[in-house]
Amino acid sequence: MTLPNPDETTVPTVRTSVSPGLPGWLLANAASFAFTSYQTGQLFLIGVMPDGSISLNQQNYAQAMGLSAQGGRLYLASKFQIWRLENMLQPGEVGNGSFDAVFVPRNAQTTGDLDVHELGVDRDGRVVFVNTSFSCLAALDLTHSFRSVWKPPFVTALAPGDRCHLNGLAIADGAPAYVTSVARCDTPGGWRQHRSDGGVLIDVRTDTVVAEGFSMPHSPRVVGDKVLLLDSGHGLLVEIDPATAARREIAFLPGFMRGLAIHGDHALITLSKPRNGTFAGLPLEQALDQRGCEAWCGVAIVNLSSGAIVEWLRLEGDITELFDVVALPGIRRPMSLGVGSPELMDTITFRA
Repeated sequence: MTLPNPDETTVPTVRTSVSPGLPGWLLANAASFAFTSYQTGQLFLIGVMPDGSISLNQQNYAQAMGLSAQGGRLYLASKFQIWRLENMLQPGEVGNGSFDAVFVPRNAQTTGDLDVHELGVDRDGRVVFVNTSFSCLAALDLTHSFRSVWKPPFVTALAPGDRCHLNGLAIADGAPAYVTSVARCDTPGGWRQHRSDGGVLIDVRTDTVVAEGFSMPHSPRVVGDKVLLLDSGHGLLVEIDPATAARREIAFLPGFMRGLAIHGDHALITLSKPRNGTFAGLPLEQALDQRGCEAWCGVAIVNLSSGAIVEWLRLEGDITELFDVVALPGIRRPMSLGVGSPELMDTITFRA
């Protein structure tokens, strides 16, 4: 199957560099990965070409944020829509002579601008997303912008205003399990006064704050009986025991972290440079100074046992901020068709 070349006229300038071992790591771990940049409105798909070089496919999605991978399907949150992308290839087919997955945007549910952050899919196939503007978890609705699923016990009203900056979602056993919030606030924008130490991890099933004192926490992920999350304002990947609130620092990362994916005994983490050149008010600024390093933008792969960054992909140019990342097990080199692109309009598949 041969696809037209993508229209590159509107793609921001991006320069990439990778660690020498990244192609080998992806092949050894039988995976590729995808990540988003809300800053430039991009979905990136990373894999390995037959000659061993890194493949990079990027497409435009306005304010691309949360990602969820479900087998041959991707869900992507954009500025006012949630997209469903399907892998259109049948077993044994390839796209453009090389790609073993071609993700095509098949559906866009319009939500309005809810500042949707992370999202996931429950056991019934329902898309659940973090509605940051209304400080709640929400589900898609055929008639309305959203249907409320849950809100923190300290939030008294279902109203816009981003009261606590709810941002991260962990699905476990087919249902929402944990969320992260920057603060326990109930006034519009109130969380901004508590960025350095007001962050909490909440068990959605019990309405319980199981750990607190984080700086700008993001991206909780359940691994066994523990929860991994990004203590982003401190630059730390941490492990939390929900039963005792005990925490273990796994690694320090040189940048502001917003996305976390677990693949085997490794974590894939997105890093961003400081907005407007500063991490003012966050402990991360001092932590970087103490280590004598500068923040960078890209994806770091961390060994969960040693805490070492074993591989990386760095981005330079028009892009300085990333959001979410997902691992794509069993896919060697993915690509996607862009919304409104000539390649999407000229690619037609059907089931007889």
